[in-house]
Amino acid sequence: MAENEIMTLDEYVRLPQEYITSGGLEEGEIDYKIRLAGDMAKAREAVLTGASEWREILKPVYNRNHNNLIDWRVAGVLSTWVDGNPDDALDAMQSLWAEGDTPISDRIRDFVPRVQPPHLPDGPSYHDNFKGTGTRLRLIAALLMALDPTKYPPFKTREFGNAYKRTEYPKPPRGADEADTYKHALEFLDKLVERAAALGLAGPKDRLEAQSIVWSYKYEKERFGPRSQDSEDDDPEEDVTALETVSLQGLADELMFPVEFLERVEQLLEDKRQVIFQGPPGTGKTYTAKKLAACLAGSEERVRLVQFHPSYAYEDFVQGFRPKLIGGQPGFELKDGPLLEMAEMARKEPDEKHFLVIDEINRGNLAKVFGELYFLLEYRDEKMRLQYSESGEMFDMPENLYIIGTMNTADRSIALVDLALRRRFYFVEFHPDKDPVKGLLGRWLEAKNPDMAWAAGIVDEANKRLADEEAAIGPSYLMKGGLDEEKAMRIWEHNVLPYVKEHLYGQPERLDEFGFDRLRGRSDSGGGAGEDGEDGSDDESADESGDA
Repeated sequence: MAENEIMTLDEYVRLPQEYITSGGLEEGEIDYKIRLAGDMAKAREAVLTGASEWREILKPVYNRNHNNLIDWRVAGVLSTWVDGNPDDALDAMQSLWAEGDTPISDRIRDFVPRVQPPHLPDGPSYHDNFKGTGTRLRLIAALLMALDPTKYPPFKTREFGNAYKRTEYPKPPRGADEADTYKHALEFLDKLVERAAALGLAGPKDRLEAQSIVWSYKYEKERFGPRSQDSEDDDPEEDVTALETVSLQGLADELMFPVEFLERVEQLLEDKRQVIFQGPPGTGKTYTAKKLAACLAGSEERVRLVQFHPSYAYEDFVQGFRPKLIGGQPGFELKDGPLLEMAEMARKEPDEKHFLVIDEINRGNLAKVFGELYFLLEYRDEKMRLQYSESGEMFDMPENLYIIGTMNTADRSIALVDLALRRRFYFVEFHPDKDPVKGLLGRWLEAKNPDMAWAAGIVDEANKRLADEEAAIGPSYLMKGGLDEEKAMRIWEHNVLPYVKEHLYGQPERLDEFGFDRLRGRSDSGGGAGEDGEDGSDDESADESGDA
């Protein structure tokens, strides 16, 4: 069965049966959730008894290094709330985790307002990081595991949304709050358990197993496909190699890139640990970086994205002091940035690859942002004392921490990076007239929207007239679901032409050359329609891929 193909609920529970019976589901998805639920149960006991150390017991439960079920930004909100409003936090947690038969929906609706302004400190970062029903529910569902993970499993909007779409199961009603959204998800899981029992299958037997199947569909080819083809006599080491190869091939198929390109990037990463994807906007640099990192890491949870900008500093990226209420008084605490946090995660999982994806890497003051890390990027077997280190402890860069940066070559003000950085990174080109991006839009439209395949010729013709590969028009502008002529014209007028106008500053007479209808007429009469590329395989992917 093709990946992402619509299927019945019966087919949905049948497909992973070999994965379930082999123990793969338990090992890959269930065991760590059971362990985390046990830690949460201990925190719950401390909260319900009001133990003086309840915060110290609770904090490791939602710390990103120990819990990949709670987004790190949300964990930061929770930590700030618990430290800044301990009495309110204790009361709210006691209400969520109370003994008795209070309905889960009531518990959720009571809890949500407690972690909202004005209970959070002022500042958009706190409010933005806890915005959205799905974001809040992801935290709440993880906390509810303390009651019973087999009844109240984790939740992620994307995974459940994909499952609903795949099985054509109804989505939650528009405007559903956290309680109703979770109730809807639990009902879906109950349906999976019910169908498995009716078919006499090995599982899922409860909601946690059903939820773990939903999450395993992210790795459908790796977990379900190859296993069904293996024989009992196969060499285990050969099986591992096959899985890795299929995984990279699967990504190549999804991106419509040659698998040799991805294999070459993998080799570059193994050689230097750092690469930068460089090219004009809309060529899929960021999207490819995220997808490749998740593929090589084996999990999206071992990948973190940060974006550099002119005000981004060492204190944001590596380590620095941040405001904090201490005993009710304003003060400062030393906080690790994403680099140190990912380094710590990598040390705790030395057999796993971890990736830091740095979007727009050349928009920051690189010497300032990296500081002494410039040295450690090149010499990973060395150690250095960090400038804010209070204990004198030495720091080194783990060998299993990889960095993928992206760089926009169309922005002339930031196109140059210093030679020190160039020596420490391999650079990979993403240009519309070169592989792997060359011909991508044509391939994508032929596969997903053949009636609009002619639109690739418009992009080709525009790039010929621009005659500047560093500022070419990338394919992902038109890699949109539901693309028709009207939508293509709208994108061209309001997205592409402003970009072209900026590039042709001082040459207003040339703008007429890039009119949509004029380019289409030229393309239809002179050029082919299949010379550009993709960024993603659906609406969401295409939107993500249009990096700047």
